[in-house]
Amino acid sequence: MTTNDTAVSLSGLTKTYKGVTAVDDLTVDIRAGRVTGLLGRNGAGKTTTLRMLLGLAAPTAGTATILGRPYAELPDAAHRVGVSMDGMGGVPGATVRSELRIWCTVLGLPATRADEVMEITGIADAATRPVKGCSTGMRQRLALAAALLADPEVLVLDEPANGLDPDGIRWLRDTLRSLAGEGRTVLVSSHQLAELEQTVDDVVIMQRTLRYAGTLADLTGHGATRLEDRFFELVDPAATSPAAENLAATAPTTPTPSTAAPAAVRTPERITSRA
Repeated sequence: MTTNDTAVSLSGLTKTYKGVTAVDDLTVDIRAGRVTGLLGRNGAGKTTTLRMLLGLAAPTAGTATILGRPYAELPDAAHRVGVSMDGMGGVPGATVRSELRIWCTVLGLPATRADEVMEITGIADAATRPVKGCSTGMRQRLALAAALLADPEVLVLDEPANGLDPDGIRWLRDTLRSLAGEGRTVLVSSHQLAELEQTVDDVVIMQRTLRYAGTLADLTGHGATRLEDRFFELVDPAATSPAAENLAATAPTTPTPSTAAPAAVRTPERITSRA
């Protein structure tokens, strides 16, 4: 796939729990071969969106596809999509290496692949350590190692920087950039705005509904404005700045030529990001 191709597509995606709408009519395309940050406050619907994308929760309305198919219908989905999400339980009593080897068996991969991903994620020295004795940061690296086992085309990562120290955060940033450089699609949810600003190519901001979809460069004026400032302008209902109104409002299908034009063009059918 090229960066002009769509790797993940959400169309009218909605989820309601007991009368409470967690995600409301979310429509966006995510391009292949790029790092895309799914940003929002706690409770904004980020994890719910990822769960619907991965077939772990049924949408109330709308559709979510990966590589052109719903996850449940995607051939070799477990090999083509690597996942790291909170709540993915480990194997009781397992060491770092043995847990990865168990996943190798499940995925039909050689046991040696476990050692390869431990090297990639920097946890080879902890191979014999019981998982229950690992720090939060070490478990995050282990989760990413498991997601990489099958050499997937798409990575879906939910808050992967949680628990990482500064060295770990820098390592994660370099790793995600490297994976995208190899042509993989990386979709990462986070509320750590300063860190993601140094990592992502594209941004999707949501607060139950879609607030922005497009390139980071267009959102921040190529670094003239901080991502954090733009984020709060878009998610804060009280924000009244011209920039917030310009980005949040429905844009014309053919924007007028301007260096300040918003990155996302909204049509009745879909929001697509301009390169």
